[in-house]
Amino acid sequence: MNDGPITYAELADYDLSVIGALKSHPKKIDRLAELGIETVLDLLTTYPRRHIDRSRQELIRDLLPGDQAMVLGKVARISGRRTKGRPPKTLVTAEIGDGSGYLRITFFNQGWREHQLPAGTEAVFFGKVDTFQGRKQMANPVVDFIGDKTGRIIPLYPQSEKPRITSDDVASWVQAAIAKTEKRGLAEPLPETYRRQYDFVDRTDALKGMHSPDSMGDVSAARKRLVFDELLRVQLALVLRKRALERTAKGIVHDTSGELVRRFYEALPFPLTSAQQRVIADITKDLGSTYPMHRLLQGDVGSGKTVVAVSALLAAIQGGHQGALMAPTEVLAEQHFLGIRDLLTDLRVTGDEQEGSLFEGLAADRPVRVELLTNRTTAANRRKLAEALTDGAVDLLIGTHALIEDKVAFRSLGVVVIDEQHRFGVEQRDALRQKGAEGATPDVLVMTATPIPRTAAMTVYGDLDVSVLDELPPGRTPIVTTWVRAASAAEEAQQPVWAHVKEQVGQGRQAYVVCPLVEESEKLEASSAEETFERLGAVELADLRLGLLHGRMASVDKEAAMREFREGRTDVLVATTVIEVGVDVPNATVMVILDADRFGIAQLHQLRGRVGRGADASTCWLIGAGITPDGEARLEAMVETTDGFVLAEVDLELRGEGTLMGERQKGRNDLKLASLRRDKEWVVRAREVAFELVDADPDLSDHQALQAEIGLFLGDEEADFLLKS
Repeated sequence: MNDGPITYAELADYDLSVIGALKSHPKKIDRLAELGIETVLDLLTTYPRRHIDRSRQELIRDLLPGDQAMVLGKVARISGRRTKGRPPKTLVTAEIGDGSGYLRITFFNQGWREHQLPAGTEAVFFGKVDTFQGRKQMANPVVDFIGDKTGRIIPLYPQSEKPRITSDDVASWVQAAIAKTEKRGLAEPLPETYRRQYDFVDRTDALKGMHSPDSMGDVSAARKRLVFDELLRVQLALVLRKRALERTAKGIVHDTSGELVRRFYEALPFPLTSAQQRVIADITKDLGSTYPMHRLLQGDVGSGKTVVAVSALLAAIQGGHQGALMAPTEVLAEQHFLGIRDLLTDLRVTGDEQEGSLFEGLAADRPVRVELLTNRTTAANRRKLAEALTDGAVDLLIGTHALIEDKVAFRSLGVVVIDEQHRFGVEQRDALRQKGAEGATPDVLVMTATPIPRTAAMTVYGDLDVSVLDELPPGRTPIVTTWVRAASAAEEAQQPVWAHVKEQVGQGRQAYVVCPLVEESEKLEASSAEETFERLGAVELADLRLGLLHGRMASVDKEAAMREFREGRTDVLVATTVIEVGVDVPNATVMVILDADRFGIAQLHQLRGRVGRGADASTCWLIGAGITPDGEARLEAMVETTDGFVLAEVDLELRGEGTLMGERQKGRNDLKLASLRRDKEWVVRAREVAFELVDADPDLSDHQALQAEIGLFLGDEEADFLLKS
């Protein structure tokens, strides 16, 4: 038995049977396991969702429409009914009072609330106040039961209907667990220097302040410390891997002074933006260093990422290496191929570039050779391509995940570009990096057109260096976005939309119409691509040439539909979100998105970015009823701004970071308390501390408690995932 302070690792070794109130109730232990709570550490890091300060209770009479409020009230009456419509829905209505007045509470599709909240029940209701028929109400509030608790500060824990675990249950078990740690106290892994610098309470006081506070000040101090702990663990894992890669991976030192890249810039029909110049300087520095580049390039729709990527690929080619660009879809890969081939039409590799290189012996003066590899490439062409790759005759290979097949081998792969990297699995991205020449790791540039808030990028992609293209090339016309409030595709409100489409087509332009589903679904009242295609062709757009594109079509049919639209043989393309990324038709000036409130902000922004790619004024029509507060907020944000980084912050505010962190998190989610939007300053500080600690102590051998916690919360598999992503 240890005598010193208790570490988190030790708490993780104790199962819940050490708590007396649970020892004789194995079913309760099983229910907690369903919630992911299996050890004493899991229990102590199950934090309250919020705390109720009984001394600052809001009264119903003081509530104003628009307030986010928390009210303690008693149910006076409650009733439920089925609404008309297909499918019918359940509506439960209650009246609650607190002595100062009454408030109407409504629950949609939560019929069980009628039994949960019989008249006389006292509970806390938390939600947004609005008005209906002249009366104040809350729709779908969060409901918490506090029983007969009389303490001033009451912690409310996550509770679950299915495993039948209440906030009260969790609170009592947490208090029992804390009592067991009091004799020895909790170990303190954070160096005292940082505790003093940031005025942190120690870990023992932090857990007490979170679970059994005497004041809201205790809660605030506890949260500050525990948030920092969570963020520091993630940042340490990322920084350790980043520094290890820099120390151990052998990179290719590219010749960045060659003429090939300079001739490429001179041949461009437009000047580079200052943002492009800044990012290219970052990449050039990476390419000239001894360790491999591992950089994320963020650029809003239309910001010129392709030119930056091509300049990096040409830096490899001018030094006698090869480049590869991997895209997630055949449509996007083919589009990259056509666009890049056009950019490089007159560019030639000269004898100077080949002299002393691996490719010496090829023609002394030859065009830069760009090839395409997708699943549509025939077997005969694959064989020819494989031979040309190993000979070094192919300078740049563009393709889909076909690039990572075992049969694809490069003579000397120098730079890898991965477009829309979030569409690829970690193993796929890593497999392409492994195709470098033996003993050398190619430089990797991953690109995304989905803007990510700065602090989120630090956390999700913290092992990458991040560059941002935050400036659009000159000549781009702003896109005017209009929200049409219509619940169904056949409503009168849509007529101006279709009139505008016909007007634009009459002027020689083209349009997209995007639907969320391929076929009609009784479960989702959403427009489908096939039904919309038929209706528009028969009614609203009967005189126009319509095309159809969706994910269930055969690849050859998808390519044909896209090619016909790109070449102007169809006027309007009715599609699903298969066109979300990378489709580039400068002649398209209208984007119509049906049931727009069903899409996320990132998707809406990507879809809107399919227009406004030429010199003509463009319009985006968002058609949707805005039936939820979040849906309304998304559409309002889209109307207000076309800045993807502003929209990314709004998205983070609306969704929280759960979905954003979802790609990174495989096992435990270490961000139980920290919020990437509320705790921006602590993300930055945790990253600074992580660099200070790792740069002074590369394997954290002098900080073994911190080292142990990284493995405990993230695990080896998770840490590997962080590195590869």
